[in-house]
Amino acid sequence: MASFAGDVKKELTQITVDFEHGKSELAAIIRMNGSVSMVNKAVILNIQTENAAIARRIYSLLKEHFHTVSELVVRRKMKLKKNNVYVVRVSHNALSLLKELEIMDEVFITANISPKIMNSEQRSRSYLRGAFLAGGSVNNPEKSAYHLEIYSADQEHNQDIVTMMTSFGLKGKAIPRRNGYIAYIKEAEKIADFLAVIGAYNARLRFEDIRIMRDMRNSVNRIVNCESANLSKTVSAASKQIANIELIQNVVGLGELPDKLQEVAQVRLDNPEVSLKELGELVPSGPVSKSGMNHRFRKINTYADKLRASRM
Repeated sequence: MASFAGDVKKELTQITVDFEHGKSELAAIIRMNGSVSMVNKAVILNIQTENAAIARRIYSLLKEHFHTVSELVVRRKMKLKKNNVYVVRVSHNALSLLKELEIMDEVFITANISPKIMNSEQRSRSYLRGAFLAGGSVNNPEKSAYHLEIYSADQEHNQDIVTMMTSFGLKGKAIPRRNGYIAYIKEAEKIADFLAVIGAYNARLRFEDIRIMRDMRNSVNRIVNCESANLSKTVSAASKQIANIELIQNVVGLGELPDKLQEVAQVRLDNPEVSLKELGELVPSGPVSKSGMNHRFRKINTYADKLRASRM
């Protein structure tokens, strides 16, 4: 069964993009999932993923926008999860590609995302889409706490991702993780906004539908729990009141109480399950407010406590 994150990524791989957006998306995927090696003095670029749709996306973007000859290699993982690993390999003009994507200068791989991408809203959207495809995950809103994250091996890159998120008002935060760093979002509304930013509109609608239904269920449960707690308090208070009234009745008789206290005592005995507010409306000389009823029952309870003390 496909995960929610898997559905999001599948949708993203089906988006049609122009050259500039394709460059930004590829820049993110290659920076995060790419590795460079030298074979016979030639630079070889390998881009690895366990997602077949993402592998096809990388291959298509390279072919359509860069006319780069690449090959797709499929390997079988032998440890723990035995998923396929897909490697898109660029054997020709790999160095030129890395320079054009501003991942590498003449000699070194650059630490930060290109300013052209950072300073452009549209390119930032595409870069975040690529970053999510390469190292992103989002919890299923139906079963888990709300959480979306993007993993980076490099701290500077991770901070740039957080800066991008912040530029869209997404309240991204950074935290170190084992062997790397993550940029993450916790708020449900901001996660929905992120999905819209990267173009996963169908996933966003599904996320919002699930979130609204879940929040409604939680609200109903809170109301039911609150009402249950209030009912328990009402029953407990009524039981104590009745026990004190019966003590007075059995020891000295209710006639020993002042008229107003006799009145509420009898109404309580006749209506053991109703709330204090409802009881006040049943008092013959009333109605009596809730605070007024509380005042009278405090006197009854005090009278009963004195009777108990005198009998010890």
